[in-house]
Amino acid sequence: MEQEIARHEALEAVFVENVFRIFDHMPIGISFVDASGNVVRLNKTMLDYFGLTHEVEGRHITEIEPTSRLPVVMKTMKAEVAHRHRFANGREAIVHRIPVIDNGRLIGAIGIILFGDLQDIYMLAEKNKILLRKLADYEKEQRLYKTKYSLNDIVGTSDTMKACKEQAKRIARSNSNVLITGESGVGKELFAHAIHDESARREGPFVRVNCAAIPETLLESELFGYEEGSFTGAKKGGQPGKFELADGGTIFLDEIGDMPYVMQAKLLRVLQEREFERVGGKDIIRVNVRVISATNSDLENLISSGGFRSDLFYRLNVLALKIPPLRERQGDIPNLIYHFLSVLYQENGLYATLSPECMAVLCKYEWPGNIRELRNVVEKIDLEAEGRVAELADIPQYVLRSINIKKVRVSPAAGLVSVLERVEAEEIKRAIDLCGGNKIKAAEYLQIPKVRLYRKVKRYKID
Repeated sequence: MEQEIARHEALEAVFVENVFRIFDHMPIGISFVDASGNVVRLNKTMLDYFGLTHEVEGRHITEIEPTSRLPVVMKTMKAEVAHRHRFANGREAIVHRIPVIDNGRLIGAIGIILFGDLQDIYMLAEKNKILLRKLADYEKEQRLYKTKYSLNDIVGTSDTMKACKEQAKRIARSNSNVLITGESGVGKELFAHAIHDESARREGPFVRVNCAAIPETLLESELFGYEEGSFTGAKKGGQPGKFELADGGTIFLDEIGDMPYVMQAKLLRVLQEREFERVGGKDIIRVNVRVISATNSDLENLISSGGFRSDLFYRLNVLALKIPPLRERQGDIPNLIYHFLSVLYQENGLYATLSPECMAVLCKYEWPGNIRELRNVVEKIDLEAEGRVAELADIPQYVLRSINIKKVRVSPAAGLVSVLERVEAEEIKRAIDLCGGNKIKAAEYLQIPKVRLYRKVKRYKID
């Protein structure tokens, strides 16, 4: 029996010694004391922290460090975790003090110096702040360079628009450059968003540039970035350009017909070589970017007059998408009006419905400003009517003057309830499309009980 006890004690001693050997190699200071407060072991980091040797073993902890609270912890049998402590040598640290208890019996205590110098914590906190700031900037950039619209957001069920959407889907499957043409206000940017959203690059950035809105002197640095000190006012460290930010994704060059002739040559090089230098820089930057451009100008006429480079045109116009004007798809006008009324209700809380005469006039008008103009007129009517049924008097006078009111054919009066039901059905269908056909998510999106949604889907015969 005595031999078994001796064997057990020997194995326990070997185990404890191996544990101490492991702790000796740990980068944090660790001290062990027995129930009397005498030092059993200080690991190498702790010895180095106080400038001591192994000869301290067996001495009371307060002889080595008068400020030690390990005796207090053993008396209270309560751990002190992450406490700030000033040692006798004047150094401050963050420490743990933990009593070691086995079956209710105090065996000793462990002291751990978590941070040997508070300056380490301050530096860590500062690094954490910098990382959080960088993360916030990255998340902001990610949100900034994401698409806002998909094909489901483009309102239109006419044959013309269906064909246009189908063509956009086919274009999205390719990686070639795209030129979107159409009159001002037809929704060219929406299609650019949708093409990127449908493409294999959808997880990459979508960077927008309005070539007409940027002064000629700034356009080069905006597109290609600049190095520090390249011009007066240049930021410290320089700044990446839009092409650099769009790497791995899509860059949308709106109003490409307004790009200065000199810049066209530099853009051509990027399209051909997929590389460029920052303004004031010497390093070659290579990018993998798909270019979608848009214009309401006749680029071929601009080429004839010397305002646009033919070689750039051919590079941009690999795939072409022409968006029809609103007057060529008048069947979409009612749905667009209902859509804008719904959007305006969410924005300002006002809701107007249109009389049959009012709807007929808006469908007859040719909309030279296209969808942008339609949205503007619907908003004016919405504010004028202030929640009631809008009449002809609420329509802007310039719209009324442009057509012969007497020749407008009015459809049979549907009544307010019917109009509201049509709007409701359109919004439910749109919500279900946005949620990928998931009716439970659509109910959450619409903020209505799912039972009510199922009932309305059945009532309106929504597929």
